[in-house]
Amino acid sequence: STPLYSSAASDVYKRQLDNIPVTVSVELGTTKLKIGEMMALNQGSVIALDSLAGEPLNLRVNGTLIAKGEIVLIKENYGIKLTEIVPRGGNI
Repeated sequence: STPLYSSAASDVYKRQLDNIPVTVSVELGTTKLKIGEMMALNQGSVIALDSLAGEPLNLRVNGTLIAKGEIVLIKENYGIKLTEIVPRGGNI
């Protein structure tokens, strides 16, 4: 089969892609609340999440789940150690 792009064009395309910013987020858990429950929240309120202690965290890129991992400390900052990569086109 004939490649869609020449090697030089492919390199340029890759460099352009390499510079596109994405939003990476780590998800501890989720929950659903009614608007009234949200309005009643104040400082000190506690919201229960659907995840259990010790469960892997979700790593999302632009909202898409791409991996799971565990929380780590890097000096004074939090980080995530990837333990599982989500297969393309699949959700866990």
